[in-house]
Amino acid sequence: MASLPFSATSFHSTFICFNYKARNPNLFFLKKGSSFTFSRRKFIIKSVASDQRQDLKEEGQITEEASLDTFVPDSASIASSIKYHSEFTPSFAPDHFELPKAFKATAESVRDSLIINWNATYAYYEKINVKQAYYLSMEYLQGRALLNAIGNLELTGAYAEALKKLGHNLEDVAREEPDAALGNGGLGRLASCFLDSLATLNYPAWGYGLRYKYGLFKQYITKDGQEEVAENWLEMGNPWEIVRNDVSYPVKFYGEVISGPEGIKEWVGGEDITAVAYDVPIPGYKTKTTINLRLWSTKVAPEKFDLSAFNAGDHAKAYSAMNNAEKICYILYPGDESLEGKTLRLKQQYTLCSASLQDIIARYERRLGEFLNWEIFPEKVAVQMNDTHPTLCIPELIRILIDVKGLSWEQAWNITQRTVAYTNHTVLPEALEKWSLELMEKLLPRHVEIIKMIDEELVQTIIDEYGTEDLDLLQEKLKQMRILDNIELPESVVEMIAKPEKSSVEAIESTEEDDVSDEETEPTAEEDELEEEEIEEKNEVPPIIEPYPKLPKLVRMANLCVAGGYAVNGVAEIHSEIVKNEVFNDFYEMWPEKFQNKTNGVTPRRWIRFCNPDLSKIITKWTGSEDWVVNTEKLLTLRKFADNEDLQSEWREAKQRNKVKVASFLREKTGYIVNPDAMFDVQVKRIHEYKRQLLNIMGIVYRYKKMKEMSHEERKASFAPRVCIFGGKAFATYVQAKRIVKFITDVGATVNHDPEIGDLLKYGRNGG
Repeated sequence: MASLPFSATSFHSTFICFNYKARNPNLFFLKKGSSFTFSRRKFIIKSVASDQRQDLKEEGQITEEASLDTFVPDSASIASSIKYHSEFTPSFAPDHFELPKAFKATAESVRDSLIINWNATYAYYEKINVKQAYYLSMEYLQGRALLNAIGNLELTGAYAEALKKLGHNLEDVAREEPDAALGNGGLGRLASCFLDSLATLNYPAWGYGLRYKYGLFKQYITKDGQEEVAENWLEMGNPWEIVRNDVSYPVKFYGEVISGPEGIKEWVGGEDITAVAYDVPIPGYKTKTTINLRLWSTKVAPEKFDLSAFNAGDHAKAYSAMNNAEKICYILYPGDESLEGKTLRLKQQYTLCSASLQDIIARYERRLGEFLNWEIFPEKVAVQMNDTHPTLCIPELIRILIDVKGLSWEQAWNITQRTVAYTNHTVLPEALEKWSLELMEKLLPRHVEIIKMIDEELVQTIIDEYGTEDLDLLQEKLKQMRILDNIELPESVVEMIAKPEKSSVEAIESTEEDDVSDEETEPTAEEDELEEEEIEEKNEVPPIIEPYPKLPKLVRMANLCVAGGYAVNGVAEIHSEIVKNEVFNDFYEMWPEKFQNKTNGVTPRRWIRFCNPDLSKIITKWTGSEDWVVNTEKLLTLRKFADNEDLQSEWREAKQRNKVKVASFLREKTGYIVNPDAMFDVQVKRIHEYKRQLLNIMGIVYRYKKMKEMSHEERKASFAPRVCIFGGKAFATYVQAKRIVKFITDVGATVNHDPEIGDLLKYGRNGG
């Protein structure tokens, strides 16, 4: 999909604006052909979103007067906007302008600018009806948004100056922002980096996720190791999100499937909830393009509250329906050791898929209007599944197309295979997601019917590819590739394998037997018995179709992703090669065209330009421009200066300043005092056995023991001072990972309090 050049002059502008020319700058609302003025306490608010689409239809071209490029606020207008929000959109008492209030007002001021670009972006994309990408992920590890947003808007200096006028420092204000508790690891960080890059490159895209009220958990490190409490990131509200109460969709669980007229299937009964949209604008860097992250929150209709039960004193019964709905979006990755935990996780995954696809389809229908054509749906929509969590997109899209839109199976299956793509994140076969068929049949009965049909299509494709002559080979292929694991083959396939068509050789032999003289003697009873046994052996069902009663029946989600989509990608070249040659080798042999590589990276905006301004200035100076921020290949320019002593000196000085900041941070958070001149050895990842934190800490133990065996002089001569820093969370139910956390903290307590070792070896950790 080609990127689109976003032209700010392509929009009619009815928007909130900073009046930076005014003598006493205040926020005001500008509408073409009208003028409004107001004092500080008397103002008029004009809603802009409702008029924009109509304006686009009525005007054939956009005038320069309405260009968004004219929107460049200065520090005075920004200060006025911040003061406005602190007074008129308050979340705090009006008495003082302290840091929490300063952050909220500043974020709301930035959001005003984002909304202007955001509305214009989607008005433009809808007008030209371009193909749009929809990225579905169970998590987004966004990080703090304030500095990233004003950096992308190129307003960092203006906001710093404005806050200074109001008595605050920008960095102090930014530290008041809690991390959005929507993600945990690399999967979520990748998703957030993708959205940043999509916006920066002007791609028409949209992210979908869940709005977790309590996140994964907030981590505390105590003498007993890791302790978990619920995140409180939404306690003071989220200034970046906009609730869309008019955008909601029904989501169903349980119930049964009935056949209506003409064999049309209908999923009825069960438990119904509502998914409500919360939108978060995602700005691109040095572009007006601002895309959307739509998060779903879950609830039920007010009439589901059982008032009679409540008044009778049965309070638990009264709000049980509300609790069942709302808890779907309480926690990221709830514990799944219990059946209830597994059910909740599957509900989360289906809620994400169902609400998002209903929204995608509604947007598609609105864009095409009277020219609606389902055959071109894949030409206008691409759905990217980040890992296997959104796999239910495949049967859900088919369900909507068949049961709701009236398409045939062949049409729906073809459309789905051309719409959906899958990003794989693991090469460990045991880590590939599998769900109990029994649980899925109970929770999503219609989807299991569809998955069985997909499995039958896949089995038929495998048989067409490999034939039935070599049953050992076929058995191995079916074992590796089927979506349904440990489940009998479809009857049509059993018959095909048990009773293969006669070959030409068999036909000739049969003819020859017919020509044998009638003078042959009648077969004896013993010969009759042998012949019957031979016939039974020929018709005997092959062992490949026999499930093992003691093993669970499973749905293999990764296999469903590969079979149901048009593309599969790994996230690094070596990873993608393993995916092709090992993890999904059987699929790769059959569909080599599906497999791709998309090397992951991190956005250089957040991770260098904004979080490391000292290093950024050096890179810009020596590469000659800021082009590297959007084109990292420009960093190759630095190679020719690798031996330049001036560059090396500037680089070391910037690094040292950052290490001093880290040392200060560690002292503030942990109480440990570390030497900023020491080597900083950092490992920040979620705690997991395969992430090798245990290997790392064992190495530190070994280093410590070697130091203890030496004299003071020998230690000084043999070891450079080192500070070992760990950061990461262990899942609350992952016992071994929590033991690793406890081991790390115990080693740190021993090493840090050993006066003989001093600054030669220190341990730092961050819990949060």
